[in-house]
Amino acid sequence: QVQLVESGGGLVQAGASLRLSCAASGGTFSSYAMGWFRQAPGKDREFVAGISRSGGSTYYADSVKGRFTISRDDAKNTGNLQMSSLKPEDTAVYYCAADKRRFGIASTSNDYDYWGQGTQVTVSS
Repeated sequence: QVQLVESGGGLVQAGASLRLSCAASGGTFSSYAMGWFRQAPGKDREFVAGISRSGGSTYYADSVKGRFTISRDDAKNTGNLQMSSLKPEDTAVYYCAADKRRFGIASTSNDYDYWGQGTQVTVSS
């Protein structure tokens, strides 16, 4: 069973960049597809980005396409989400998640088996 710990959140101004990291332990990281989700106050958790086990495929929500980049470094058991041109509407708790069942990319939270505790991202206008 893999454990996930996010880091890198914080308070930034609109237009700034942040890089979130997800450190995995307790499992073979390369065996999991990985995703990032976010949840804003009063809203449902939503898919942000996903990357396949091989790292060869990525998928983004329309709201972040062109601004966010997901990547993984299996040698370091780490996944990353590079966020640029941040907007106030990006404010949320960001979660990384691991999917042990699929080689491709799932975009619904029920498809992921393991979750981190989340890291807060706040973008001020």
